[in-house]
Amino acid sequence: MDDLGMDRAISRRDFFDGIAVTAAGCAAGGYASTGIPSLAEPPFRLLGDTAQALAVPHALRDGRFWRYAGPPAHTGETYDLVVAGGGVSGLSAAHEWLRGHPGSRVLVLDNRDEVGGPGPESSGEIRSPSPETEDLLDRLGFPPAPPHHQPAAYDGVMCDAETFGADRLVELGQDWIGGLPLGERARRELRTLHEDPPDWFPGLPAEDKQERLAGLTYSRFLLEICRVHPDVERFCRSLPSREWACDARAFGAIDAWGQGYPGFRGLGLDGGKPSRFNAAGVRRRWDERPARHAPGPALVRALTGRLIHDGELDRPGNRVRVRLSSPVVLARDEGPAAVVGYFDGHEVRTVTAGAVILACPHAFIPYLVPDLPADQRQALRAAVRLPVLEAVVRLRGPGPWRAGRTRWTGAYWCVSELGAPAADGSVTARLYAAPCRSELGPRAGAAAARWELLRTPFEQLERSVRDQLARLLGRAGSDLGVEAVTVHRWGHGVAAGYRRPWDAFHPGGPYPADTARRRFGRIAIAGSDAGAGTGPADSTDAAITAACRAVRELAAAR
Repeated sequence: MDDLGMDRAISRRDFFDGIAVTAAGCAAGGYASTGIPSLAEPPFRLLGDTAQALAVPHALRDGRFWRYAGPPAHTGETYDLVVAGGGVSGLSAAHEWLRGHPGSRVLVLDNRDEVGGPGPESSGEIRSPSPETEDLLDRLGFPPAPPHHQPAAYDGVMCDAETFGADRLVELGQDWIGGLPLGERARRELRTLHEDPPDWFPGLPAEDKQERLAGLTYSRFLLEICRVHPDVERFCRSLPSREWACDARAFGAIDAWGQGYPGFRGLGLDGGKPSRFNAAGVRRRWDERPARHAPGPALVRALTGRLIHDGELDRPGNRVRVRLSSPVVLARDEGPAAVVGYFDGHEVRTVTAGAVILACPHAFIPYLVPDLPADQRQALRAAVRLPVLEAVVRLRGPGPWRAGRTRWTGAYWCVSELGAPAADGSVTARLYAAPCRSELGPRAGAAAARWELLRTPFEQLERSVRDQLARLLGRAGSDLGVEAVTVHRWGHGVAAGYRRPWDAFHPGGPYPADTARRRFGRIAIAGSDAGAGTGPADSTDAAITAACRAVRELAAAR
């Protein structure tokens, strides 16, 4: 490990784990809070789920929690609204509720020890936001994105040893294909895909061509329709990984066309409008409304600042209280009022609520509200969340740093970004990983990836971060100058959304989310899973939109 500096002391080495190592013993009192952060303590960090944060939910899922938890104890507290989930959707729900009911008392409960939901820190691109999202961002002071604003493009591609046997960094400039470590046939075929692809379905009407694409993944399209050399497919495989949390083996060919990936120009499809088969997030590329830029940490910070004015999240007497390390374990509509129970590390405690919004992952809700109708429980469990990871590394200067964004073709971290040097020469590097086992499809691939993350020690993640940075910078065998390493990982990361070829009911529905998000008495359901057709690329917009809808439903039922 010496060659990567793993043995050297650094000022900070944090791992925020989104996979519970074990749920055993948590319900017997092993769940403990790691503390409540003050809003005055910079920087305001979004943390991934910890083992403690997921221990209680996993025990509920496995049917072991109530065997050890003991009977609930009522706190004597009464609130107008209780929200389960302190991410963007839960905080937006509390904010929206107070707009219509300014004198209300609101309690937000979250299983983590800091506010904020899953998602990479630097994400913030909201394409074609809903009117609800536009309104919220305006009120929070987030300006529109600059005209013609586009997400960051790649500056280069690392054809890595995992894919091609040796590393070669190729800058995406003129005739970049000629510099790829591919054979002559593969380079020729890749050039054809980019510059002059033929019509792969001659004689078919456009609608039939789109339907053919809707039945294929992008990988299958390249291998079975274009019949390219396997190296071409391997080179293109990670194209969707950063934005869609899966690679080309779990990404539809119709959406690859919508994203502008190579190989489709010769089909003669109308590029001025989306296909009806496109996923909702891809369809937004054609929407003329300007994008908004609201990075997750800044959005959560703004929402929390509006809700909590004195800097203390759970101060008695505040109109809004945020109670962390308090996973919700039950929600019941009992007619005159609802009852919400949470685990405080020692026992289940309950509060009375006039209304409840569940802004947590949908797959967890059936364990909180067992009285839900069978079709709604089934629809909630059908929600798919893909795992995502982000590593943030501070490198001391001076060094051979050059700002840029690089796609990796097959290494663990699919994208690396180097920021511009600070005044002292230090640089922040970010790496992103989408560990979904895409060859199995989104649902099975996400589940398999979570099990693999469960068995991945923190040291292995740090080693992989250092290894890829050393290879990128050409510093193998020397000290990288690492001052801090932070790894965020979320096993239940971002909503997968509905997409072909995996969801035959798309387009047209009915969508499972339509059934899953039905109000149940005094209990409404929010969260990004509640947006039918959402996906990783528009999860923030879906979370806010679902929160506003849940508030409207409850207000209409009062």
